[in-house]
Parts: sequence; structure tokens; C-alpha cells
Amino acid sequence: SYGTDIPTLLALTPSMIATNETGIGIGGTAVRLRGTDPTRLNVTINGVAMNNPDSHSMYWYDTPDLVSAVGSIQVQRGAGISTNGTGAFGGAVNMSTDALQTEFGGDVSLSYGSYNTNKQAVHVSSGLMGGHWTVDARLTRLSSDGYIRRGGTSLTSYMFQGGYYNGNTMLKLVSFGGKAKTNLSYNGATRDEMRLNGRRYNSSGMYSTSDAYSHRIWNSEDGEWQQVNFYDDETDNYLQINNQLILSQRLSDRWTLSATAFYTYGYGYYKQYKDNAKLFEYLFPDHLAYQTDDQGNFVTDGDGERIAVRRDLIREKLMRNHLGGLNAAAAYAADNLDLAFGGSYSYYSCPHWGVLDWVDGLEGSQIGGRWYDNDVDKHDANLFARANWSVAKGLRLFADLQYRYVSYQAWGVNDNYVSEEVGMQPIDVDETYHFFNPRAGVSYTLAKRHNFYFSFAVAQKEPTRSDFTDRYMFSGDDSYPSSEKLYDYELGYDYSSPRFSAGVNLYYMKYKDQLVHTGMVNDSSDALNVNVPDSYRTGIELMAGIKLDCGFQWDINATLSKNRVQNFTETLFENEEAGSEAWVIEHGDTPIAFSPDFILNNRFGYTFKGFEASLQSQYISKQYMSNAKQEECTLDAYFVSNLNLSYTFKLPKVKSVTIGCTIYNLFNEEYENNGYAGSGYYHDDNGGKVRYNYAGYAAQAGTNVLGHIAINF
Repeated sequence: SYGTDIPTLLALTPSMIATNETGIGIGGTAVRLRGTDPTRLNVTINGVAMNNPDSHSMYWYDTPDLVSAVGSIQVQRGAGISTNGTGAFGGAVNMSTDALQTEFGGDVSLSYGSYNTNKQAVHVSSGLMGGHWTVDARLTRLSSDGYIRRGGTSLTSYMFQGGYYNGNTMLKLVSFGGKAKTNLSYNGATRDEMRLNGRRYNSSGMYSTSDAYSHRIWNSEDGEWQQVNFYDDETDNYLQINNQLILSQRLSDRWTLSATAFYTYGYGYYKQYKDNAKLFEYLFPDHLAYQTDDQGNFVTDGDGERIAVRRDLIREKLMRNHLGGLNAAAAYAADNLDLAFGGSYSYYSCPHWGVLDWVDGLEGSQIGGRWYDNDVDKHDANLFARANWSVAKGLRLFADLQYRYVSYQAWGVNDNYVSEEVGMQPIDVDETYHFFNPRAGVSYTLAKRHNFYFSFAVAQKEPTRSDFTDRYMFSGDDSYPSSEKLYDYELGYDYSSPRFSAGVNLYYMKYKDQLVHTGMVNDSSDALNVNVPDSYRTGIELMAGIKLDCGFQWDINATLSKNRVQNFTETLFENEEAGSEAWVIEHGDTPIAFSPDFILNNRFGYTFKGFEASLQSQYISKQYMSNAKQEECTLDAYFVSNLNLSYTFKLPKVKSVTIGCTIYNLFNEEYENNGYAGSGYYHDDNGGKVRYNYAGYAAQAGTNVLGHIAINF
């Protein structure tokens, strides 16, 4: 926990890949598990869902340095057990906040490294007061210039826990959150742009200029060198506050009750400079949006169409959301039977709107109000019952039944300009879902060290906001996306001993109407998804670990998988305009986008007294960035290693002091771990259709260093 976000820390768990926009693991980070994207990974803290109910994503930089306040993290691969929030379609990350301390203490930590990356954190725990009360608080500031130019991150966070204990009763208030300001760096860069402008190139906020102090860059879109400058406040700004009130009551030796009331507030906006934008796309009156002559008549082109006015402008996109609800459960524990049942309900509301801060050549009174405005309401409820039964010595049966109800409404106008007749894209979504998700499994333990297991699970999930609103960009109709369904089969074996452990897991995940990445992104760089009728992910996960008395430890895991869309049908549009003639291409079976066939993680560790060293390595095979298996649209395979070194010692009146450093990308690998891709077509001189592909990449930093010191008192 030296400064990077949680996805970077989880990257060495089996089948996990971390991605990052800024190139150094801070700000704009996400994870994929078994090839599934962040919107299909369920994240909870103390059982409360952290995924945004609208986008279904977990934005880790909204809660910076959360890992310092977490007591445990459990990663589930596959459908997993019943969880609150959106469905787990590739896995789940379940976290719990750290246990409150019974003695006074705390710690201070500082980090500093390459690209001006720095972290300052202080933590204080009161210990048990009056036999019943304890308080714990943490403050953190984290910032970095980022590897990507103008990819800076400035994050502040807090964590507060207050607990009351009285016999069989525990009541705890948890409040945590943060304020994030990150420069926009999600545009990525093409291969040509990185070759000619450098791997750190970032086009966000770029505008043409004749300023003598400007930059000369290669613009791959226009295919020429340009003199440009950059808007210095091209930023994403977000405030998130999470509150949880947790009650645990032991009724008897066998029965316990638990309940968690929660409320999350979020407010954010991002600012963008748009160069040479068409004013009619921002709902300006015709006399401002189209060119006129001296007599006030509209100027037309050779086809009689009015000529649009183009101006530079600065726009803001804003949102304000509220999420509140209650989780409750009861648990029964006997010698051979564990039961749990309960449910949850949450309500989410979020208006989205946009305003213009500045338009070149116009007065403030001419700019007007909101150029788009829409609202979202979502109700999410579930009921579950679980049983874990020891049938005989070593033999256990497991069953989990969940019913989930989702009501999703969105209305108003969105930020996508459709046409002169339609104007801004209208939104009118009113969908209700009823999901029944059963799970069952069996495990058998032999001689305490050998464990065999098999499980089957069904998971269902509703589409995201983007799946509804951005469908027009690649679909020729006005249909809605379908919910998706997963049948997950898991078969495995584990062996464990004090010095050696090993495991093998076979999985087969069969999907109906899976929403997979098209490779394209919307205006905010959110990935666009399309339903595919039939698809699957299957693979084998291998794990082993050795721990010797001399202090040496070796951990290794690997995933070999096959991820396929069956009978994939691709639809291309001329110049990517959805209203144009569709070109339908049958591809047969194709690899699912962003799903590598091979992942290898390795860690060598050594400890001697207070000294600790570890070498962590990860290999990711080639990934296609669209489902059409286009070689121009791939992420190359990469192999990256990090070296951690630290030494812990004691000083008078101090429990411990730890100093160390981490060398990231030790061997200076040149690689990209994320990107986007798309395709379209045009007609050649003979009227034939010619396909074209394009791709953008998120370049990662070469060798960089982060030093750290922590004092525990």
C-alpha cells in the first residue's frame, strides 16, 4: 500500500488483469477478471455494493487509498455466492474495513517517486474507551503528474470508524470517501501518434493555434503536422461520500442478526475543450448556429444545405447522485448445518446535465442554458437463502437461492446529437427485470490436506446506462439491449500443507445474450457493448506456492483459456454513421475482445529478520480489442516485473519503522494494457466496399521508482 490503486495490487491474483489510463497505476484504473470488464465484476465493502448503479463500474480513484483501511479482500472468480448490487459475471471483489483496535496507536506513511508521485497518510486509533467505545480515523493525500502528459491526478480521502460494543451487540458507524481531480487521459494514442509524438502523447484539450510557443504534433486523424496548444483545465472532478451504519446482534449460541443501513452521495463534473465544434449540436438558435450573409440570409453549399458555424468552446458534463438502502440478514450455525437468509433494497437517483462555460466569439448571454438534461431512477432489491450442510465426514453440500428485482427508468435528452430533425438524443427507458439465480455445490475434504469441489451457478444481469443510450452509434434500429444470462460450471482440487500448496480449477462459463465490447467507445471513453446470442469462456487455472523455513517463498499461478463468440455477425456502417447502409459480415467463431488466452503470474519472495524482498512478474498474451479478430486492432503480449525492497526496524517509543522502495517495470518493457478499436467502411471509385480499422492505446510507463517510509506508533 505505497500509493497505487487497488486494481494494481490485485493484478497477481489468478485470471486478473489491471489497466490504467495514466500509465503508472494511479487514477483511471480498472480490472478485468477472466476477460470480463469492470461493469461485470461485483465490488462490495462490508456487504454494500460499490458499483455505480447506472454505469455498473467501480471507480477506484473516487475512494483513494481505500486499501489502507481494508482489513481483508476476497476475490471470487465466476458467479460466486449471492451479492448485493449488479450481478457478478466474471467474479466479485468483497472487502471488509479493518477491525477496530482495542489499544491506542496509529501510523504515518510517506511515499515519493517518479513523475512526482507522492502520498501522505496519517492514521490514529483511540483504542477501547470506557470498555465500550472505540474510534478510528485516517486521512490521505495522493497525487502524481502521471506518465501520460497532462495525465495528472490529485486525490484526497478520509476514513472514519466509530464502534460501540456491549456484550452480544456491536454497532459501528463507517464513513469514507474522497475528492478526486484527474486530468482527462482516456483518449489514448494511435501507433503513428506514439511513434511521431512520443509514447506519452495525450490529445485531450488540444486545439489548433498559431501561437509561437505552441507544440508541433502529428495529427493522425487529419494525417498532417499541426501547431497546437492544450487547455490546462481538461479535468474530471468528483466527490464521493459513503456512509454505513452496521448492527450485529448475537441472539444465542446459534443465531445472529445483522443489518447495514447505507447512504452514498456523489457529485462530479468534467470539463473539456472542443476545437472547431458545430454550434447546432449544442442547440444554439439557427441565426447563431448557421452562417449568414450581410442581409441575414443563410449561406448554403452546392447541395443547398446551410453551412454550420464552428467555434472553439469549453463544456461541462455534470451529475449528482444519491444511493440509499438497507441490507439485513440472519444466520444460524449448528454442528453440521449453517443457514443464512436475508435481503436488501436500494434506491438510486441521478440527474445528468451539460452546460457551456465559454464559446469563442460569443457573449455569456448568448450561450444559453443546459444543452442536455436527463434523469435516472433505479430500484434494486433481492432476497436470498443459503445453506451449507456437512452430510458426512469431509463431505459438504452448498445451496444458494437468490431472487433479484430491478426497476430502471431514464428519461430526458442525452448528450448525443442525432440529426437536425431529432436534435439531441431522446431517452425513454422504463425496464423491469426479475432474476432468479440458483447456485449449488459439493466439496469433499480428504485427510485434511486434499479438497475436491464442484459447483454450478446461474447469474443474470441488466444492461448498463451506456448499453441503452449509446446503442444508436452501432445499431441500425431503436431496439433495447437484452439482459444477459450466465451458466457457470466450476470443478477443482486444492492441496495444502504448511510448506506447499497447489490447486487446479476448471471452468466453463456459457452465456446467453452476453454483452461484449464492440471495441468502440463513446464520447466519454466508456466501452460500447453489443449482445451476442451465444458465447462462452472456458479455461484452466493453476496455482502453486512454496514457503521454506529459510524465508524463501515462491507463488505462481497461470490461466489458459478459450473465450469465443459463436457465429459472430458484425455490422459496419459507412463512415461509422449508423443511419447509413449496413454491411453485414459473418465471421463464424471469433475471440471475445480483451480476453487473452494465457495469463501467468509469478512472485519470488524472501524475508530475513526485518528485510523483505519480492520480485513480481506478469505475462499477458495478445488480446484482440474487437470481436472481429482484426490483427490491426490488438494489444501485443507483454511481460512486466516489479521489484519490492523494504526493511523494518524498531526505535524507542515507536513500534516499528519500515523504509523501502518499489521499482515498477524493472526491465523497462514497452507495452500497452488497454485501448479501443473500431471499424467502418467507405466506397471506392468502383462503388465497392472497403473496410478500415482504427485503434488507440493506453501506453504504460517504463522503469519507474516509488520510495516509501511508514512509522507505526
